Amino acid sequence: MAQVPAVPKFKRAQHLLRASLSGAFGPPDDLVASETAALALRAARLQQQTSEQVTFLIPLVGAHHVKDWPAVVDRLNATLRSFIRQDNPNWTATICCQQEPDLPDDKRIGFLPFDDPTPGNDKWRKLRVLAQSLPALAPRPGYVMSFDADDLLRQGTVTEMLRRQKQGGYLVQSGLVMDVAKGDIALADNRSLLTPMRKPFWKLCGSCAALYHDPSEPTSGAFLTEMTQHEHRMFPYLSRLAGQPLTPLDRPSVLYMLNHGDNFGARRGRVGYKTRFVQTYKIRDPRKIEQIRDDFALDP
Repeated sequence: MAQVPAVPKFKRAQHLLRASLSGAFGPPDDLVASETAALALRAARLQQQTSEQVTFLIPLVGAHHVKDWPAVVDRLNATLRSFIRQDNPNWTATICCQQEPDLPDDKRIGFLPFDDPTPGNDKWRKLRVLAQSLPALAPRPGYVMSFDADDLLRQGTVTEMLRRQKQGGYLVQSGLVMDVAKGDIALADNRSLLTPMRKPFWKLCGSCAALYHDPSEPTSGAFLTEMTQHEHRMFPYLSRLAGQPLTPLDRPSVLYMLNHGDNFGARRGRVGYKTRFVQTYKIRDPRKIEQIRDDFALDP
């Protein structure tokens, strides 16, 4: 099963307008599965409870798809260490892959085996398996965030989510992109008059949305399952359609690493413009770079 194509922008606008005015829609074939699931969640009028934890869902590339499996595992463990360093311990992370990698000895970190032999990029099939396992992985109300196995979470992000208790969840509007090969770091955020071509982080990286999930409401899990079958640029739209709009986090909360040797995007020819983005918007202030390295525990 491949990634589900994005809904055209004009249709997204139509569907949001209909949902806000009357909820009336055309025949079912006018909607994709994620939109149908979003409207079902909207109709459920989910009453948000106190969120008690953040659940990270991590699809890990199989060893047969990469050149250097130990390096992939090292990057995964760097991701997991960014969770372990959080000053709020109320999180869990589950990794889905064909083979279990060496993982930190932490009861909050789990492994979910994946045995689908279908060839090709299996990231979205792994995300479906993870989302369908939410009854066991997230038995309490909280936020659920799909997270790539080579990104880093900023210190204090779990605390911010559970302190603010925002309905719907959170969006990483402001984040950082690092060209590992060159060591340069750029800020991704909304554009301004001085930066008219800058992009928000959620348009560049999949580790960008933490959605409120209530395990007692079946439409909540069904929506997360279908939403994660799309590219990340669809997440804000689908959340709004579900009546669960996302609130931007206060600070650049995720660091996305490019050009480390095994990015899937490079094989699909989709990293070149991101490399150029880093060069265009790279941070040159040494003090800011030092603070970023401290926040994400990057090597000097």
